[in-house]
Amino acid sequence: MTRLPGALDTQLQRESGVTHFEYWVLTLLSEEPGHRLQMSDLAHKANASLSRLSHVVSKLERMGWAERSATTGRRGVQAVLTDDGYLKVVEAAPGYLDAVRRLVFDGLDAGQTEELAELSEKMTGQMSEALAEGVGDARGER
Repeated sequence: MTRLPGALDTQLQRESGVTHFEYWVLTLLSEEPGHRLQMSDLAHKANASLSRLSHVVSKLERMGWAERSATTGRRGVQAVLTDDGYLKVVEAAPGYLDAVRRLVFDGLDAGQTEELAELSEKMTGQMSEALAEGVGDARGER
């Protein structure tokens, strides 16, 4: 499992010119209404510190794929996916999904895929509980 993120990062950089984390941030924004999200909420969804996310959003801004927008009625800033950023997600998605399929799912039968889904759900729930208690939180929050 430790090799999977690196393999996906390599594929995305080679084929689309983005890191795995940059692609993840773009994807998260693409799934939001209006393709925008409060920076603090985006950091939470991306499981990143606000500082790391801010650095990545700055890079995405330089590439023309995202921009920041002041919010009204709520303190803070939103990250907004640009039209070019959305096109980048659409362009990168097929190669990314193909890599995930080849690296993970091609070697599994239907029963194993179902078992993997069940185990992943159980592990995600356990991690969420532990993180809520402050165990291993990458953002350093309790």
